[in-house]
Amino acid sequence: MTTDLTYLALTALLTGSLWIPYVVCQVMTNGPLEPKNYTDPAQRPMPLWGQRANRMHVNAVESFAPFAALVLVAHAAGRADAAVTFWAMSFFWVRLVHAIVYLLGIAYVRTVIFVLGYVCLLGLFWHLFIA
Repeated sequence: MTTDLTYLALTALLTGSLWIPYVVCQVMTNGPLEPKNYTDPAQRPMPLWGQRANRMHVNAVESFAPFAALVLVAHAAGRADAAVTFWAMSFFWVRLVHAIVYLLGIAYVRTVIFVLGYVCLLGLFWHLFIA
């Protein structure tokens, strides 16, 4: 498997695992789910870090789709090269740092890291369609 596809897979695993802090917070705060929780969609009380964990996961899911599409387009178009690898690796590490910073609630840094992730998407797009 190529390095860029490896980082696509790692990003998928990261994104698919970011629900865990949210569920841990739910159980620590409210105990295990009960049957009524499955039918009542009302949000149970949760501390701020748990709310951030939920938003962190949602944000990662939203960012993953365009990243995955661009890496797969690079392969389908025969344009997967060192530049695609660079942007894929960068995206993974930026998103990992973003998750940590988001969960810890570090203001301003989170925004800068998010923008760096978007720069990775722009870099992939630029390489595929403009360069």
